[in-house]
Amino acid sequence: MSRISADAAEDTNPCAYDVAIIGYGPTGETAANLLGALGRKVVVVESDAEVYSRARAISTDEEVLRIWQRAGLAERLKQDMLTDGQPVDFVDARNRAFLTAQPTPRGHGHPPQSFIYQPALEQVLREGVDRYPDVEVLLRHECLRVRQDDGGVELTVAGVDDDSVRRLRAAYVIAADGGSSLTRAQLNIGYEGRTYEDRWVVIDTKMLKPWPGHDRLRFRCDPARPAVDCPTPLGHHRWEFPVLPGDDEKHLTTDDAVYDLVARYGIGRDQVDVLRAAVYSHHVRFASRFRVGRVFLAGDAAHAMPPWIGQGMAAGVRDVANLCWKLDAVLRGELPYSVLDSYEAERKPHVKEVTRRAVFVGRVITERRAAVARFRDHAVRTLNRIPGLGDRLQDSKWIPVAHYDAGLQARPRTTATGRQVPQPWVTAPDGTRTRLDDALAGRWLLLHARTVTPQPAWDRIGVASLAVTPAGSRPAEGTLVDTDGVLLAWMREHRAATLALRPDAYVYAAAASGPLAPPPQGFDPRAAARPAASTTP
Repeated sequence: MSRISADAAEDTNPCAYDVAIIGYGPTGETAANLLGALGRKVVVVESDAEVYSRARAISTDEEVLRIWQRAGLAERLKQDMLTDGQPVDFVDARNRAFLTAQPTPRGHGHPPQSFIYQPALEQVLREGVDRYPDVEVLLRHECLRVRQDDGGVELTVAGVDDDSVRRLRAAYVIAADGGSSLTRAQLNIGYEGRTYEDRWVVIDTKMLKPWPGHDRLRFRCDPARPAVDCPTPLGHHRWEFPVLPGDDEKHLTTDDAVYDLVARYGIGRDQVDVLRAAVYSHHVRFASRFRVGRVFLAGDAAHAMPPWIGQGMAAGVRDVANLCWKLDAVLRGELPYSVLDSYEAERKPHVKEVTRRAVFVGRVITERRAAVARFRDHAVRTLNRIPGLGDRLQDSKWIPVAHYDAGLQARPRTTATGRQVPQPWVTAPDGTRTRLDDALAGRWLLLHARTVTPQPAWDRIGVASLAVTPAGSRPAEGTLVDTDGVLLAWMREHRAATLALRPDAYVYAAAASGPLAPPPQGFDPRAAARPAASTTP
């Protein structure tokens, strides 16, 4: 990664960059890694000089790790996470659990729930960007204006320290500049929703002496003062408490107030060191549009949700995972410009459903009416005893799977269409054992159950095929051995003998027998790379 000095000469290339990224939090960092891995020329504009020091997100999930795997960073990131899959406790005012939920794997090949320390995570993501010489990062710079035309987007960028001004041109822009996005405001995109009246103090601590249960997430559902009690890695621990009527917000962020708050759980001053405490509000908001022409909103710039199921950061990572490979395909001429319409069509319904779930879980946790809270505790305990229903309550699959009903997928649909295939370990044709996505290599690909069957519409444009053979088969050219027996079982479940997979491992088309639906209109995987400015709307 190269850093551009504030006094560098103004860029005169009509479209010097394929993509400009505004904002360098987890969403922008992930986008820079994904686009860098695809060989794109990228510029990042960020007003701060360093990674933001306060930990905001505290957990992530297996699908997000699968995305970071695509950038070659998952294993390094997991070194700084708590990934042991401890149950999640919902406890009542007397510290008795009325629901214990166990994180359940969904087949993405990584731990179902991992606790993170966000500053450390972001540092690794930024170090990942350093691998790519074509990704340039402008720290301490702000994007004052975006102006687009048929050939690209002009960004007016100012240096925070020296007031220098320069203009850059990119074919596309990803605005990942947060909930108060200036880019969204410039584009006159509404940000609809609500801000909750309750404000919360979030407390980050360094753990000095462990205590029993320090490694389990507990939602303390005490109507007098609910709380989030959460382990975080690298010797940290997080608490969150609501600001109650009559509380002095300024006092609540002092060390004395923090120690008073955690003392109710038996935590003494000798057990934690308070690093920082800050007060914030919960928001539920959605941009009215995720895209205007060549400019795309992602992460908090596009949507905001309460933190109860740990999906705020994850939603932004999913956004750019959906978007970056499509931008690359359009820039290369592999797919037409119109395919970019599928970004909002796929992401917005999913993030709305995730937000709805987060709001519901938050209501369960933060119920302030004592009588209703007692009824909740008793009702959930009773439901837990009912065979079948109790298992469902204890299974923490609260996060809806990203299943796209609209967007870039074939018609007619099947039950597999719009779903991401699981990621088991497989044996590649050369005999190496690897995760499925590493074998798929981020390309369009046909997967066939056991033997390859001709697919003329796909074969004639050069889309590769692999036969998935059962465990115990001998590796061979053009085959993947389903070592774990997961992939063939998934295909049988969805009655799919052949799958057409997109580069993000989502199913574009599936068929029980015979030919697949044809490829997307205008799809040409053999198209030569062409200048970004030629991809005109």
